[in-house]
Order: sequence, then structure tokens, then C-alpha cells
Amino acid sequence: MYKHSGQATAFLALLYFCSSPIMAAQQPKAAATAPSGLSPDKAISLAEQGRCRESISGLKHAMAGTVAAETRKQAGVLGVRCSLAIDDRDSADEFIRLLNKQFSKDPDVLFVVVHAYSDLSTRTAQDLGRTAPDSFAAHKLNAEALEMQGKWEPAQLEYETMIKKDPNARGIHFLLGRLLLSRPDAGPEIAERAKQEFLKEIQIDPSNAGAHYILGELARHDAKCDEAMPQFNEAMKLDPNFAEAQLGTGVCLVTMKKYEEAIPPLRSAERLMPENPEVHHALATALERSGHKDEAQKEFAIHESLRSAQGTDKPE
Repeated sequence: MYKHSGQATAFLALLYFCSSPIMAAQQPKAAATAPSGLSPDKAISLAEQGRCRESISGLKHAMAGTVAAETRKQAGVLGVRCSLAIDDRDSADEFIRLLNKQFSKDPDVLFVVVHAYSDLSTRTAQDLGRTAPDSFAAHKLNAEALEMQGKWEPAQLEYETMIKKDPNARGIHFLLGRLLLSRPDAGPEIAERAKQEFLKEIQIDPSNAGAHYILGELARHDAKCDEAMPQFNEAMKLDPNFAEAQLGTGVCLVTMKKYEEAIPPLRSAERLMPENPEVHHALATALERSGHKDEAQKEFAIHESLRSAQGTDKPE
């Protein structure tokens, strides 16, 4: 981890990468050899001995050849491991691509690929820290990592530092506002500050659909649907597939007793996120109160089924 402003950065710790190769079942020896003269078995043997630079080309050849599937799988796993060991990221990408193509549903392969992506992500973050530690990108990445760890104060400080450097930077007021609302100690004062950050964001970038949506949600939760609706509408205009904004619009229209008007946006929300119980409950309510009793019962049944499957028994 690199040092930044006198503090160790909070980039996610490097996940432990699979230290034991996935051993292949006994297979007949393959006759094919790589351009380097290595047979698949010889390349695998060298890789298992830690002689990675010597084995990489042979492992690639094994994966591209007609040898047995278990041999190709072992070569791919060892290829990823060896590529990372010598920091050959191009080769790591190639082995990952071949594994994903040939063994896309194999749990052992997926496990290896998850760790490989994590490793590559961490190395790239370290590159950013070494080459541009004072850049907005480095501050932003650090803030996101801190936020993921629940370190709210340091993350907030990172966003505030960026805003001090450039108050008109796009997206940063939005990220700060989102963080403020995510804090477990977010009370009325913090919520009001978050609202001001979102308002600043849409002054800087009126096309930020997320900021419009959250402003709408804040107003809706304060029972101010007259304020919420324009924000939801703007979010939907900017992003027609913004399901949450469709839902917010529908719920507001139900609250305002405009049941027929609520049905189209709720139908859109249902299409975009069919597994959300709240969508079905709101749609069922709109249908029932506009006289569509049979359709309403179907939606109420779907709502109950989803809520039961998801283990949520809290009333709407």
C-alpha cells in the first residue's frame, strides 16, 4: 500500500491468491509441444516448480491445443498464478480469457478468476498511487475504499479535500452527499447537508440523474411529493430505464390518490426490477384503488411471494 498525505492508503488488501494448483486427473501424455519445445506436461511441471518464466509459453500452447480438458484447466490455473507471480499482466489477462471461454461454469476456475481480478485490481490501484498520488482519481479511489470499509470520517475528508481543490468538479458533490446519507449516524442535520450537496451537483452537472433521483427520494420521505415529482421526472428524462425513479413516481402518484396515473410508471418499474416486492405492492395498490381488482390480487400475491422468499416480513 502506498503512502498518501502521511497516511497509509485504504486500498483494499490484496486477497490471498490460490496457492495450491488445481491438480489434474491422470491423463495420457500429450504429444503436442509448444514453439518453445515444451510439451503440456513439461510446462505444467515447470510451473509447479515455480519456474514461471520458462513455463508461460508452454502453458498458453496447452490451453490453445487439443489436449484433455483437465490438462487445459490445470494449465490455465497455473498460467494465471505464474503470470501474477512475475507480474506479466498481459499473460494473466490471456489466461483469464481462455479460462472464461473454456470453463465458464467451473466453480474452481471461477474461484481462481475472482482472486485474479482482485489481485489485478489491487496492483492497478497501487500503480495509480505510485504514479499520481495527488490526483483526483487517487483521492476518489481512496475515498471509495474507505467508504466500503465503513470509515465514514476519513472518506468524507477525502471528498471534502477534492471539493476544496476544485469546487466545480463533476460528481464529487454527489459522492459526498451519498456518503453522508450512508452514514449510520445520519440524522436530520446530515440529511440536510446531503441535500445541499446534491443541489450543488445538479448546478454543476444538470445531467446527473442520480442526484435528481435522490433529491426526489428525500422529498418523498418528507411527504413532499410536489417537490419530489419534478426530480423523479428529470431523472427519468435523463435515463428512461431508471427503475427507482419510475417507482418513486408511481408511489408519489398513489400517495396523491392519482391511481390510474400511477399504473404506467409502476408497470415500467415492474418490467425493470421484477424481483422488487415494493414495486408489486405499489402497483397492486394502484390497481385495486382504480378498480382493477383481479390484476391487483395477482400483484399482491407476487408481492407476498417475493417478500416471503427474501425473508422480509416487515409491513409495507
